[in-house]
Amino acid sequence: MGLDRRDVEHIFERLRSGVVPERGLDAFAVGIAPHRSEIARLLDLAADREGVFKFLRGGYGCGKTFMARHTALEAQARGFATSFVVVSDNDLHFHKFDELYRKVVQGLSTASCPTGALGDIIDRWIGKVEDKLIAGGADENADDFDDLVQRRIAEEIVSMTGGTAPEDLARVLRVIFSLKQRGEVAEAGALISWLSGSGNVAASAKKSAGIKGDISGADAMNYLRGVLEIVKAAGYGGLVIIIDEAETILRMRRDSRGRSLNGIRQICDDAAQFHGLLWVFTGTPEFFDTKRGVAGLQPLHDRVKFITHEGGRASLRQPQLDLRPFNKERLLEVALKLREIYPADDRARLEATVPTHYISQFVDKVTAGFRGDVGVVPRQFLRQLIDVFDLVNDDATFDPMRDSGFKPKGTEPTEDEERLAAGKPPFDPEPEDEKDYEVAVVEF
Repeated sequence: MGLDRRDVEHIFERLRSGVVPERGLDAFAVGIAPHRSEIARLLDLAADREGVFKFLRGGYGCGKTFMARHTALEAQARGFATSFVVVSDNDLHFHKFDELYRKVVQGLSTASCPTGALGDIIDRWIGKVEDKLIAGGADENADDFDDLVQRRIAEEIVSMTGGTAPEDLARVLRVIFSLKQRGEVAEAGALISWLSGSGNVAASAKKSAGIKGDISGADAMNYLRGVLEIVKAAGYGGLVIIIDEAETILRMRRDSRGRSLNGIRQICDDAAQFHGLLWVFTGTPEFFDTKRGVAGLQPLHDRVKFITHEGGRASLRQPQLDLRPFNKERLLEVALKLREIYPADDRARLEATVPTHYISQFVDKVTAGFRGDVGVVPRQFLRQLIDVFDLVNDDATFDPMRDSGFKPKGTEPTEDEERLAAGKPPFDPEPEDEKDYEVAVVEF
């Protein structure tokens, strides 16, 4: 599986906290082969310069975040840049595109630069600009070579974006190059922060590039197009933007919900114009199927609705990719894979003390009462199982099969899990939940 000790420790440390690891997911991925094939098809389209989108659909505990993280890893393995954004009611609203732009660009990641990758991407692109000038006969040691690079930067931005990029984009990039050539790395970093959507850049740094204010919602989409083109020109296959937990929109005020849904509609409508960009959204059935969510905005619902046929069959190629709940067999398989890669001091003792039949009984116990599918339990179960592994590894006298009073930690359900277990909807109903939203153009 190609995991090193660092990756293994990362996996188990993240799972102990009840969250999805950011790498090493292939080591315990189970039951998602068809979904991986569909994601691969979309990545192929993006690599061929199509602009595409996909919605990952599934209830709590179905593995939406796992699949989204896996998509990011697969994309990076194929040479894409990625950005992973979690929807928040505090600082991310889809009717304020400058907020989304900031989250996307600040979250840029590549296989070689896992965080804050915009600066590295710009450096790689400018390096290619220089290489092309040299290949065309320019002398890199000539006094005017940097001037040639700056002119070519401006020309390429215009050419790559079809003239849609804001003038400040090329201007800032030229100044970033100039500052780095003079060794003024901190000053260049301030302008990269500005280009990433930060609102905390000193006025002096902006003045050096002849810019005022911050990137506005009205301009953010054009800036994103420029960043996308730079990503591709830097040698990457394209860009994958993942928007996780879109169902958070359901908890916003009605006016915010309507504008956010219209914002997503516009992203879908404009997706084809962003060549090489794949948008991936995750959401619950309630987000897609209720009037409070996507079904309340008819144009968006028509565009992305989920279609099923006799026997519950659903094409993987439609806009929504359905993720089914875990069953006991799938959960057991995940548990056995985790036991296999657990960094035990004494592997023989771990496998003897936590045998397969114990794990099987543990699955039965933890999943009792969840009506035939596991659904909401995987996060809780894996935390408990790893707690057992840890105790067996650290305490030579501990044997969970003989210690009848042992109760693993990490069983506290989230509010969403408690509501689901109690048969309640994930949000408190409102009188206007059955009304349609107004179709509107969102002024980002």
